[in-house]
Amino acid sequence: MADIKVTVDNITVTVPEGTTLLDAARKAGIDVPTLCYLRDTNEIAACRMCVCEVEGARALVAACVYPCTDGMVAHTNTEKIKEYRRKTLKLILSDHDQDCLACKRSTNCELQTMCKRYGIDKSNEFEGKRNEFVIDDSSASIVRDNNKCILCRRCVGACEKLQGIGVIGANERGFDTYIGSAFNLPLAETSCVNCGQCIVACPVGALYEKDSTAAVKAAIADPEKVVIVQPAPSVRVGLGECFGMPIGTEVEGKMSAALHRLGFDKVFDTNFAADLTIMEEGYELINRVNNGGALPLITSCSPGWIKFCEHYYPELIPNLSSCKSPQQMFGAVTKTYYAEKMGIDPAKIVSVSVMPCTAKKFEVGREDQSASGFADVDYALTTRELGRMINEAGIDFLNLPDEPYDNPLGEYTGAAVIFGATGGVMEAALRTAVEVISGEELINLDFTDVRGTDGIKEASYTVEPLGEVKVAIASGLANARKLLDMVKSGEKTYHFIEIMACPGGCVNGGGQPHVPSNIKNFVDVRAERAKGLYTLDKNAKLRKSHENPIVQQLYKEYFGEPNSEKAHHVLHTTYVERKVNEDHE
Repeated sequence: MADIKVTVDNITVTVPEGTTLLDAARKAGIDVPTLCYLRDTNEIAACRMCVCEVEGARALVAACVYPCTDGMVAHTNTEKIKEYRRKTLKLILSDHDQDCLACKRSTNCELQTMCKRYGIDKSNEFEGKRNEFVIDDSSASIVRDNNKCILCRRCVGACEKLQGIGVIGANERGFDTYIGSAFNLPLAETSCVNCGQCIVACPVGALYEKDSTAAVKAAIADPEKVVIVQPAPSVRVGLGECFGMPIGTEVEGKMSAALHRLGFDKVFDTNFAADLTIMEEGYELINRVNNGGALPLITSCSPGWIKFCEHYYPELIPNLSSCKSPQQMFGAVTKTYYAEKMGIDPAKIVSVSVMPCTAKKFEVGREDQSASGFADVDYALTTRELGRMINEAGIDFLNLPDEPYDNPLGEYTGAAVIFGATGGVMEAALRTAVEVISGEELINLDFTDVRGTDGIKEASYTVEPLGEVKVAIASGLANARKLLDMVKSGEKTYHFIEIMACPGGCVNGGGQPHVPSNIKNFVDVRAERAKGLYTLDKNAKLRKSHENPIVQQLYKEYFGEPNSEKAHHVLHTTYVERKVNEDHE
């Protein structure tokens, strides 16, 4: 593709032919505002905030989709353009709930930021009729408030293009248009998988997670309760963004310190259960290969993926690993082994997780997730909810010292922490499975073929005496659909498949801190967060799950061996077939 020269606001840049004006302006160091545009997700030029003047053009053009031509001269910040954008913002506000102080997105809202940029306050010259909508809080994970929706359709693009589900879209026409489900069904009555990618895409407060912070605070304040918290791998490379730190900054020690100051009785780590998951899942794979079980074995760590499979690929349920997710395994161990060891009545334990994932809120209510007779996990908080709790408590996060996790369930290996990145579960499993199958120590622990943010990855490894082991990884459910269709048709054959519901894996989960589109469109947020996890792995003293001394102790004292009868009772679960348009959990 040939290079061309384009002049944007008197700055001449060289770009490949076909580059959009938005990208050319970015290269020139100019931020053209957008509200509806998300690269590879929503490129529909609907909001009209990015309009610019191109010399020779008969009208203003939408920079997000307008292709540059050689010698083109464009202007992005003339008085005419600024006045056009101000009127557009006023029209949006005329049908928008402007109670910003009560909104979870206040100070982190792209519409609010845009209004400040162009000097728009609450007063509005377009007063008149406004739409009023009932808030849909039927879902276990996601709340939809169309009173704040600006009809940018970014959520629609995320649900359909990234996830291949499409349970939401534009209903009605004209002024009556709103984003909703078919037949205006509540979200809980659709085949929504609770992944929260619609929340990640939303520029305003029209979509947000169902808040569990009040219940968690009440539990902490109850002297009769023992409140135990477990943060997931990805939280430690996302939480810092809630406090203005660069994307992907690793804040494990500060996070532990903050959780202690919030009053949790014990601060453990989901990573411990990630190591435990590898032991159970790795031996499950070996057992299936040796005994003719259903192959490929497909991972079960992502509850959004599990629900997607139950809705859309129920014939593959036998291929799902029966292992609970690390979140649920941790809760199960806490209320069985740990409760017995410490002499605590499991009825008094409140198990709290901090997750990058909104689907975890759905998962805590699934059936067959109560090994002790009580729910394995009582409350799942998102990274964003923890950030709000820390702010509300007045904790100076940036100046906190690094503090370790509590023992014994705070121990983990490098294999566990990379669970948060797509391919991480696969790599962790390979480190253990290869050693167990071959009986030889691995020298190179980095399975780089399964790393990276590509939507679908595949690799094969020779593991004696088993022979060739074929693996595949998919992240984002639209990619999962492509991969599974190839498996069903016989086009592809694998032994082991890892699937994560969110593109890029848990680092890009629906509960992670919001990143404005003017950054997200030009920075690979997934890769930046994943870097922190791989650095933790590289620097870990132990990097293989089966080397975790507390996991070894757990089997010695309690489970006996991986996949034992007791392990199956506590650490494994079952699945159900679901109708595509009905959630009958």
